[in-house]
Amino acid sequence: MKSYNMKTEELKFTQLADAKLGFELERDENGRLYNAGMRKLLSNLNVDMSAVEALAALRIAGRHLHLLQERWAEVHGLTEGRMAVLFRLFRCGPTPLGDLAEDLGTTPRNITGLVDHLERDGLVERIPDTTDRRSVKAGLTEAGTQRIQAIWKEGLERQFEIVGDLDKEELAQLRHLCLSLVESARKELKK
Repeated sequence: MKSYNMKTEELKFTQLADAKLGFELERDENGRLYNAGMRKLLSNLNVDMSAVEALAALRIAGRHLHLLQERWAEVHGLTEGRMAVLFRLFRCGPTPLGDLAEDLGTTPRNITGLVDHLERDGLVERIPDTTDRRSVKAGLTEAGTQRIQAIWKEGLERQFEIVGDLDKEELAQLRHLCLSLVESARKELKK
């Protein structure tokens, strides 16, 4: 594992991410943040673009969280995908590779590659599935268990830092709004 100066690296990372994603945040008359570049780009359409702005903000937030997750995984000598496998196995125990792929929303081929790398690094082992001879489970080794135990506590702390400016009511509202969008997207996907 390599260490780094959190404040300096996070500042560089945020600046890079902002430049990469091309936006500047400003506050409206109610003190709410908005993407000034996007608002300017959409201003000549003469229609209410609040839905587009809100969904774009959600995508930007998701992208930043993804970039933070990648950076955090890298600090621990992992990729985001490998760390996700370790967390899943830590929470659920030995899991068939097919179930692992489904749980993590990826392909069986990708899971095989992730498990191959983690196995090579001594963090995961393949375990024959005693209930299905055609199936193989992935499980944490002792080294994998120790590694993820050291990482998950830091992960919780990082998540609390990210949402530190929000109170419990705002967090509940954020959760509700995001999951409401998930429900709407699921309905749209069924069409």
